Amino acid sequence: MIRYEYGGDEFVFVELAEEMSLEANFRGMAITRKLRERQLPGILDICPSNASYMIRVDPDQLHPDALISELKNLEKSVLLDDFQISARLVDVPVLFEDPWTHEALMRFRERHQDPNSTDLEYAARINGFTSKEELIEAITGFPYLVSMVGFVPGLPWCYQMVPREQQIEVPKYVRPRTFTPERAFGFGGAFAVIYPVQGAGGYQLFGIAAAPIYDREQRLPDFKDAMTFPKQGDIFRYRSITMDEYESIRKQVEDGTFRYLTKEITFTPDEVTENPQRFSENVLGRLYE
Repeated sequence: MIRYEYGGDEFVFVELAEEMSLEANFRGMAITRKLRERQLPGILDICPSNASYMIRVDPDQLHPDALISELKNLEKSVLLDDFQISARLVDVPVLFEDPWTHEALMRFRERHQDPNSTDLEYAARINGFTSKEELIEAITGFPYLVSMVGFVPGLPWCYQMVPREQQIEVPKYVRPRTFTPERAFGFGGAFAVIYPVQGAGGYQLFGIAAAPIYDREQRLPDFKDAMTFPKQGDIFRYRSITMDEYESIRKQVEDGTFRYLTKEITFTPDEVTENPQRFSENVLGRLYE
């Protein structure tokens, strides 16, 4: 059941489903794309989220009641059968169990569900893995859909493209940390994230990304058009790297020569939902061709 809510005079919030799923996110992408194409006077901004989206509207040009009526008609006409998604496949190098996030997670053990183990060890145990190495293999073995970008500048919310029963899930810390390193790679609920800047946080900490996802000075070539790198609809593959590889990438970042390995693809939602295993194998194979 789709739910609509007003947020003051200028915002309309639309909840497509009560919980995140690939189907709900694809439907939100399709609806917001059609809405942009219509270019309705009075719509100031469209912000898609995980299983929802929000619209900012000028009520003097388009009354929110009229907008909701328009949305209801639009949503009936949107079918995923003919919806194609153009996306970037992105290789995202991650150093698991790095010293920087390890130091941070050890500082805040009293705020964790299991103070006597690391975040990786805890997550492996509650997800039924026999070791943290097995968990890392599960994390890196499938691609992730960037289902939304936000909360802090450029933070990608990444949802693993596997059947629901295979989803890795972990709770956030019992109490938030007051410090998380920049580029920390973490997991909370069913979402993987990279912290774009240093700050507070509550996701379980598994490692650190070698390259930035936020570049305020726009020094690197991948940030020529925007300070943030991730885009909704991107497909990330988190790749485990060694400390030597990490240091090599950091040198490229400092030199201003680093570029993400990316590949443009087009796919349909059915390709993902009907056979996630085959889709994963196909896209990861194409990324490293």
